[in-house]
Amino acid sequence: MDLGLTNKKVLVTGASKGIGKEIAIQFAKEGCIVSIIARNEEKLKEVVNEMNKYNQGHSYYAIDLLPLENPKKAINELLKDKKGFDIVVHSVGGTLRVRDVLSSYEDWLSVWRFNTGIAIEINNLLVPYMKEQKWGRIIHISSQSAFGLRGCGAYGASKAYLNKYAIVLGKGLAKDGIVVSAITPGSVYAPGGDWDENSSKNNSDIDAFHKKKADFLRHHMPIGRLGTADEIAPFALFLASKQASFAIGSVVPVDGGTD
Repeated sequence: MDLGLTNKKVLVTGASKGIGKEIAIQFAKEGCIVSIIARNEEKLKEVVNEMNKYNQGHSYYAIDLLPLENPKKAINELLKDKKGFDIVVHSVGGTLRVRDVLSSYEDWLSVWRFNTGIAIEINNLLVPYMKEQKWGRIIHISSQSAFGLRGCGAYGASKAYLNKYAIVLGKGLAKDGIVVSAITPGSVYAPGGDWDENSSKNNSDIDAFHKKKADFLRHHMPIGRLGTADEIAPFALFLASKQASFAIGSVVPVDGGTD
């Protein structure tokens, strides 16, 4: 299948590890020019070096996107040599370790901003270019937590908001040739991710972790295992492609049958 991605300008946030990293590399393999954002400069350099194996012209900007105005600062820097991006993938996000349902208002708001507010800020900056060229793709990496998995209520709520935002934005921009979507992965193992970090705890915690993991897989994952980043990335590439023109406001589950 011809995805029509060659020479497309792509922005991927949260691309230093996990799903975002894999998506960025797969876009490079398709001949795209990829810009990536995350906090860790050394890891970003490693991703760019990996992408350079397939083509040249990639760039990165190391910054914490959580503070207000930092997304604008990053976008302005990355647009110094281009007018805009054809494709944006929002992969930045996480729980910020806010797990108590009685966490403060400020904590709930921070989690919302991390998972949704940053995407809104970046989209508002980049949509005008997409409108001008009558073509664009905006993909949000959401989560099955939006639909009721227990734990981290602030995270799940922020992802539910993100899904609705993607639907509404998609309908609003459809007439401009811009396809907006969201992908809702189930639990995914990736180096540097939550499952990886928990498995690396000291020996006094490791038995409890493996028991918790086995219990989670038994009760929530019919496939019997965690997903991997390379099982999520192809869906992002398709939703970014010329073939996805009818996927307006789509929220696509890729979750191993998560219950």
